[in-house]
Formats: sequence, C-alpha cells, structure tokens
Amino acid sequence: MSCAILFTYNIYHSSIYFSSANVISGSLYGVSSEISGYFALKKINKDLEENNALLENEVLNLRHQLAEYRTLYSDSLKLNEGKRFDYVAATVINNNVRHPKNYFSINRGSLDGVNPGQGVVDHNGVVGIVNVTGPNTARVISLLNESQRFSVKIKNSDFIGSLVWKGGDPSVAYMEEVPRHAKFHPGDTVVTSGYSLSFPSDIPVGTIMNRIKGADDNFYILKIRLASDFKRLGTVRVIKDNFKESVDSLSKFDL
Repeated sequence: MSCAILFTYNIYHSSIYFSSANVISGSLYGVSSEISGYFALKKINKDLEENNALLENEVLNLRHQLAEYRTLYSDSLKLNEGKRFDYVAATVINNNVRHPKNYFSINRGSLDGVNPGQGVVDHNGVVGIVNVTGPNTARVISLLNESQRFSVKIKNSDFIGSLVWKGGDPSVAYMEEVPRHAKFHPGDTVVTSGYSLSFPSDIPVGTIMNRIKGADDNFYILKIRLASDFKRLGTVRVIKDNFKESVDSLSKFDL
C-alpha cells in the first residue's frame, strides 16, 4: 500500500519506477528477440543449404548433359535423358588435418544412400571420398591423405595428372605426372578429370601456384593451392552417380 502511494503521488519516484520497468521489459524483449532470431537464422541457413544443394545438383547434371551433347553428331543417337547425379547434404561431425592419413566423419550413412567410393565436395571443391559407411554415419578419406590419389586436369585442357597430398600444409597439394609440353600459368584452375566414378569432370580442386622439378625430366610437378579450407569443413555434399551400377556391370566383362 505504501509503495502504491509513493509511486502514485510522487512524480519523481514514479518516473524512476516506470523508466526502470521499461528498461527491464525492453531488455527482456531484446533477449527474447535475439533467441527467436537465432533459431530463425538456423532454419534460414538450413533452407539455404538445401537450396544450394539443389542448385549444385542442377549444375552438375547440366555439365554432364552438355558433355554428352558435344559427343553426339548423328540424329540416330539418342541422349540418355536420365538424371545422372544427385547430392546428399551432410554435416562434418569429426575431422582431422594433423596426420599423414586424415579422415573425417559425416552424419549421413547407408540409409541416406551414401556408399563407399562416392565423392565428397564442399561449396569450394573436392574434399574426399567415402570410405566406410554405417546406417547413419560415414567415414571419408580426406584429400589430406598421403595414400589417396585423385585424377585431375588443368581446366580447359586435356592435360591429366594425379593430385596427392604430401603432409604438412593442409592448404597445399601436388599435381604429378604433368607432361612437359603442357601449357599452364600460375593461377590456372585444377579440376577433376572425370576419369573416376567418384567425381564428375570439372569440379574445382585448387589453383596452380608454381612448377617444381621432379625426378623424371619428362614430367612436371605442380604445386597446388587447394580450394577448400580443410580446417573449417562444415557442410559437405556426397555425390551419388545414378549410372554407377550400369558402368560397374560393364567392367565385369573383363573378368
């Protein structure tokens, strides 16, 4: 009762009370707004990732379709209009860059259509190949693995080589077996060759830094700045080749 009288009839105390109340309620509304905004941003980010995966999937299939069109010169040949590639978006849940043979784990597995041998990329480029799968998770051989080689080429050329990481710097790898007559410049892009069932052609891998003299005078070794930041892998995509079974079945004729 005394407080009511104090704040009712005392203008100074009343103004202090209501100012304080406004500050407190404003702070509470601010905190509430920030919490709501945080969860809203998480949903927006998830939606953006899903839309980005769909767009990358369309680009991947368009590249494949264009490559097929270039090889068709007769109307009697029909283009296979089936959608060849799909992406499975995944989150990296465990990662390492400090060992000679590095791996990372993702939160997608066989129940999501993830299988050994499938290529894995992030928004910048190639990051690895699926090695082992469980129902809900999978282990990926990182590009930062000295025992793993990737078939690559200099973009817009036919010069093929093998990309290998040699330890140490997680941002640098080496493209070996590059013919001496190959033409290139520092800053040129290195991409997947398309000669592997793990990756379609023309996915970025890195850029040429400089040339290194190798033991074989007939070939160059190129130092490559990798496109992806392996210390900060977050969201990745697993590439599903819907033609893989058909291609694999052809190889059985050689047995």
